[in-house]
Amino acid sequence: MLELAKLVQQSIALDEQITADKDIEMSRQSQIENAYVALDVELAEIANTSEWFKVWKTHRGKATDGQTARETLLTEYTDAMDFFFLVAAKKTWTHLIMTTEEDLAGLEKSRPAKDLDQQYLILKRMVFNSHFAHRQEDFRHAWRLFLKWGFVDFGFSQDEIQAAYEAKRQVNLDRQAHNY
Repeated sequence: MLELAKLVQQSIALDEQITADKDIEMSRQSQIENAYVALDVELAEIANTSEWFKVWKTHRGKATDGQTARETLLTEYTDAMDFFFLVAAKKTWTHLIMTTEEDLAGLEKSRPAKDLDQQYLILKRMVFNSHFAHRQEDFRHAWRLFLKWGFVDFGFSQDEIQAAYEAKRQVNLDRQAHNY
């Protein structure tokens, strides 16, 4: 089961720890823009890792050392998820992230995308609309599309996402402990 409230709290706590440990001083607007840039980059890394758009390739999907392509994609997915949480926190939109068990189950039963390129571009447009036009509804829709992407188009279970998120959080904590 995906425990969104717990994950959002962990994301906020890690961000606060890094900000304090590294003595980072940024305006609220700069923090928001930085979180959006990070989210944008992580969404691009999902595309780059899965390689769905590389129609010329026979074997798609990149793998980091010691991981399968699917495990690598799941790690990239949780990285992007973390920045969805961070954007929501910086914008005070965490209520948009909270999704009921019924909604999550409904998203899991969605149909796969016919065109991942189109889904990706729509997702990015909604993310950018949420920033430039301050549209909460676009952010909520981007988040739901992102969840559906993970569950249906990439085939990750809620438990897999939860475990991978927490494992990546530990990697990030370890990195901070070793002056990353």
